[in-house]
Amino acid sequence: MRSADVVIVGAGIIGAAVARKLAMGGFRVTVLDRGASAGGTSSSGEGNILVSDKGPGAELDLAVLSGRLWTEFAAELGEELGPGFPDLEFEAKGGLVVATMGEGADALLAFASTQRKAGVDARAVTAAEAAELEPDLTPRVEAAVFYPGDAQVQPAVATEALLASARRHGARVRQGVTVLGGVVDRGRLVGVETTAGRFAAGHTVVAAGPWSAEVAAGLGVRLPVLPRRGTVLVTARMPHRVRHKVYDADYVGAVESGDAALQTSSVVESTAAGTVLIGSSRERRGFDERIEAAVVGELAAKAMLLFPFLADVPVMRAYGGFRPFVPDHLPVIGPDPRLPGLWHATGHEGAGIGLAPGTAELIGALMTGAEPEIPAAPYAVTRPSLGLKEETTG
Repeated sequence: MRSADVVIVGAGIIGAAVARKLAMGGFRVTVLDRGASAGGTSSSGEGNILVSDKGPGAELDLAVLSGRLWTEFAAELGEELGPGFPDLEFEAKGGLVVATMGEGADALLAFASTQRKAGVDARAVTAAEAAELEPDLTPRVEAAVFYPGDAQVQPAVATEALLASARRHGARVRQGVTVLGGVVDRGRLVGVETTAGRFAAGHTVVAAGPWSAEVAAGLGVRLPVLPRRGTVLVTARMPHRVRHKVYDADYVGAVESGDAALQTSSVVESTAAGTVLIGSSRERRGFDERIEAAVVGELAAKAMLLFPFLADVPVMRAYGGFRPFVPDHLPVIGPDPRLPGLWHATGHEGAGIGLAPGTAELIGALMTGAEPEIPAAPYAVTRPSLGLKEETTG
């Protein structure tokens, strides 16, 4: 039997960030994943680090904290891992949100106003100023808001970098290990049973993304995390013609919606490698992995409304992934009083890359009894909006 202070179930960006934080704090950490590290949601996103799509409240608070920490992470990891490690491709490029219709313009400007009151740098810009920021942008701009705080990172590399750093601080990472159930002693979770045997731990953190409900159920609690499918297109390499993260004003509504049906909005950005990423779609259809022509067509059509030059650019590939959706659109972070010893760090939907550092800070503070930088109560598993009673499934 192996033993650790903390077992983390999931080697994606959230599990990696939590592992690094706890290992640096002196905890003996073991990370378990039934697949490869960064092999799930973390490798199928765009690497968004956004404040622009979040209204005032708990998620924005977590995004602002995480955005600051990502700047620190990029510097720390680069120095710690050295030039031989792949570049995180961290770019504090800023984001530009564009409305091409009058109806959307009013909603965009009103939304930005609420964000400014919450302390976000959300700069309304004219169509001419938007054209200076993005010379190839459509001239059909009714309103635009620039967010200097938006950034981007290469998500798979960032995950591996955090895990590498965690290992340097003593963490162990085990791939190809499936958690089968929990080990409970006198009402407390004291470890997990796995395909590689038993792992004893004083704390078990479920950070399994869209598969967290399945893991939690195996440990004896109900967790309302569902998979929400997303698709991204990748163009051939080209000279950089998209300077910022640019998306249409419909994106915020799609993010906040709980509708299971297909929703698409235009999100366009360049990568350091010279490709252009085109998203975004959202739909809840379980773990169906098919990429459908209708979704690809909608994404391409909407992207061309923002950047007409994309009509002549070949699409190299399309990929999809599952995001951990929670009905009230807030991640679940912290201890689970229904089963002492169990913790959650999941439910970030498409914002997990951006929110990973803040999530790790919250877990680290709560596990050591320190005062978190932001209130932890809004992310608690027992918050009223989730409707979970303080009882186990068993």
